[in-house]
Amino acid sequence: MNHYVCIHGHFYQPPRENPWLEAIELQDSAHPYRDWNERIAAECYAPNAETRILNSENQIIDIVNNYSQISFNFGPTLLSWMEKYSKDVYDLVLEADRESQKSFSGHGSAIAQGYNHMILPLANARDKQTQVKWGIEDFKFRFKREPEGMWLPETAVSVETLEVLADNNIRFTILSPYQASRVRKIGSEEWADATGGNLNVQIPYQCNLPSGKSIAIFFYDGPISQDIAFGDLLKDGEKFKNRLISVLPAEQKLSSLLSVANDGETFGHHHKFGNMALGYALDRLAKDNFAKNTIYGEYLKRHHPRYEVEIAENSSWSCSHGVERWREDCGCKIGSNPEWNQKWRIHLRGAMDWLRDKLSDLFEKEMAKYADDPWEIRDAYIDVILNRSQKNVEEFIHKHTRRVLGEDEKIKVLQLLEMQRHAMLMYTSCGWFFDDISGIEPTQIIQYAARAIQLAKMISGEDYESEYLSLLSAASSNIPEFKNGKEIYLNYVKHSVVDLLDVGAHYAISSLFEDYQEDACIYSYTVKRELIDFNEVGKQKLVIGKVVIRSVITFEVQLMNFAVLHLGDTNLSAGVRKHTDDDYFEIIRKDIKDAFFENNIGEVINLINNHFDQNNYSLWDLFKNEQKHALDHIFEVTRESIESHFRQIFEQYSPLMQIKNNISSSLPKALAMTVEFILNRDLCEALEAERFDLSKLELLVKEIKRLSFMRDRQTIVLIASRRITAMMEKLVKDPEDVLLAGEIESCIRLLSQLDLVLDLWKAQNHFFIIKKQMFEPMREKARKQDKKAKFWLECFLRLGECLKA
Repeated sequence: MNHYVCIHGHFYQPPRENPWLEAIELQDSAHPYRDWNERIAAECYAPNAETRILNSENQIIDIVNNYSQISFNFGPTLLSWMEKYSKDVYDLVLEADRESQKSFSGHGSAIAQGYNHMILPLANARDKQTQVKWGIEDFKFRFKREPEGMWLPETAVSVETLEVLADNNIRFTILSPYQASRVRKIGSEEWADATGGNLNVQIPYQCNLPSGKSIAIFFYDGPISQDIAFGDLLKDGEKFKNRLISVLPAEQKLSSLLSVANDGETFGHHHKFGNMALGYALDRLAKDNFAKNTIYGEYLKRHHPRYEVEIAENSSWSCSHGVERWREDCGCKIGSNPEWNQKWRIHLRGAMDWLRDKLSDLFEKEMAKYADDPWEIRDAYIDVILNRSQKNVEEFIHKHTRRVLGEDEKIKVLQLLEMQRHAMLMYTSCGWFFDDISGIEPTQIIQYAARAIQLAKMISGEDYESEYLSLLSAASSNIPEFKNGKEIYLNYVKHSVVDLLDVGAHYAISSLFEDYQEDACIYSYTVKRELIDFNEVGKQKLVIGKVVIRSVITFEVQLMNFAVLHLGDTNLSAGVRKHTDDDYFEIIRKDIKDAFFENNIGEVINLINNHFDQNNYSLWDLFKNEQKHALDHIFEVTRESIESHFRQIFEQYSPLMQIKNNISSSLPKALAMTVEFILNRDLCEALEAERFDLSKLELLVKEIKRLSFMRDRQTIVLIASRRITAMMEKLVKDPEDVLLAGEIESCIRLLSQLDLVLDLWKAQNHFFIIKKQMFEPMREKARKQDKKAKFWLECFLRLGECLKA
């Protein structure tokens, strides 16, 4: 067989973590999910790991892991998030690479990626090296093998970038056809122009480099990749398969490779059910036997390049002007506001470059006190990023420094390395990709810059913030209220900057609402409680304590005291200070407690202000996720009161509402709001209840239908889908539980009356698993007049009808 097809998926999300907490905070725009990573994992990454193949009657005939059948890369920072928050999908991605080696002659589906999606042609030489090395080491840590290929962020390429890949034993990369400059047969002296995609993209090329090394390049098919991303190919798996093979010659003695490359999120997030079209197309390719599915590493092993290529220097797949999208107002944009300009990109790049160079000088000077080669230890720092256990960090410092370091020196080494990590994170490509500097992506990379600036000041006393802000002020937003980059920093970044005292304040305030153990973790910090003193008079609470706060990242540590006065609702006052001595702490504790129990609240507040050196905090100084938790706690009593009043109104005016409904007259707005609140609340509680009450759900569905009210359908769909999936997971463990099967069926039938578009793919997959295991044995028993088996079959078939599986 001389026809081959290779589909590549570039799976990537920009790092979204708060730089001080190393966690993603709530992102309201991702509703009903908590953040965009969680949402896209649910819509794309998970479905691609368990993709259904359907027959002509829309019944599942197989479940496949798409990752094991395509070439793919995952961004290292995304895999790091998945390992913590989507572990089941993460494990399936790694398993897919292992399984793919059985299908592709020992070659794995996964390839590496530059670490945090920096545009490598615009990076300095040191950053290019570190980005590639970190990408490789992250890959080896996760996939347990050496990578053969590497995806270049935005396929942005230069000769120097390819030299770095070749230096690090990367055998191939993938580019757009419009990134070739000229080609010739190996051994020939005559070059042919390849600009504008004018080359054969169905063969691999060799790119010879000035160093004497070379690297293989695959050029994907541009038109088909474009159709996958922006056309309707993923609406029909058969159409998708036919489009793939349509460009392969009917007869050819020499091998042809049809290669396409797309953002992995195309298959499920951008195009719903795109993962199923992909799975179906791959299944049909295998069965039709016209073209063999392959991956780049396998193909390159069997088909060495016969042609060489010179690349278009400083080019990419998402900017027709090269790499200008990440440093100039080149005209490339999303385009939702055509009157906007992107001149801000020039000044954002300039500010970042200035800061990078200042930080590099500081890093070299300070790290030279501890290590022979500062940049070598930075390259090796990925070993710590991948394993931040104290033992591993201690071993790393011992291995890479020239002498035994004291505790303060270890902290300084880690601060220097973290400063450099954030100096690279601040170049994540998405910061320049979109249309305005006020977007969440530019704001995110400015946060990374702020963290690097903070660390520089802690290390040396040097404060780069003022000059950095001066440069950012030239980056004007298209939205008048945001003004410019400096104002965005001051209004949306500065308040996020955290030190150990701030972490202590968070612990102090949240201890009113959280039952912390003696040893607690707060994001990337540990808290060891030495003393806690809770006091309560009526609604008023006073907490005084002494704790040790330690950064897991830099090992910074601080013993501190705190006092928090809560007067109820959102009224609280908190003070935090570094611990000086035990005697003074006891004086503080006694003074504040005496005033509290004398009901002298004004004096308590004065004492907190005076003893804690004006380091005062309020509820709004909690980290964002915990603000919501605290407010939920505070408002619980208020919510219960409101709900009680709403329920009284609902019950009192129910007959009137029925009359209005009968004559097709709309309810007054105030009453309609009450109805919506009560019905929505009751439905969510019924679906989330530990013991599922089907009769209660039935009554609610009738009431909702009768009054034609439902608010926040997205949240209800998510809760209902998760409930049905959880019930099916339970059924998988005990597939003969016909009562549970009947309950699931009834639940789906009831919810279908509300016209909810439920996300049931996981539940359908569970049904298929049970069907494979149980259906034939039960049918055989039923043929022998086994009543229990007959009843099971009836229940199971009805459930399948409901699930449309």
